[in-house]
Amino acid sequence: MIKFAEQRPFADPEAAARKLVELAASIEPVQDGRIHIEKINYPFLFTLKGNGTEFGAGIRHAVEKGWLDLHESGTYVRVLSQGGDLLTGKGTP
Repeated sequence: MIKFAEQRPFADPEAAARKLVELAASIEPVQDGRIHIEKINYPFLFTLKGNGTEFGAGIRHAVEKGWLDLHESGTYVRVLSQGGDLLTGKGTP
């Protein structure tokens, strides 16, 4: 019997990016809109069972789309207005 690999829900960078924006928007920023990366990294990897490659691709996609701003240090993100619009249904699909 052939066993097929299970479909990964975050294999598509768009799906991973949307989930990361959703996670980031659910976190109370510490200051100046900053959300520490581990606040979205942990639930993505351990609760949702995403992997590091999916996380990285999702972050890059969200930054490219203008949904998240990733600080150059990589220690925090900010949800940008387009990312907020995405969650309210006003953003581009």
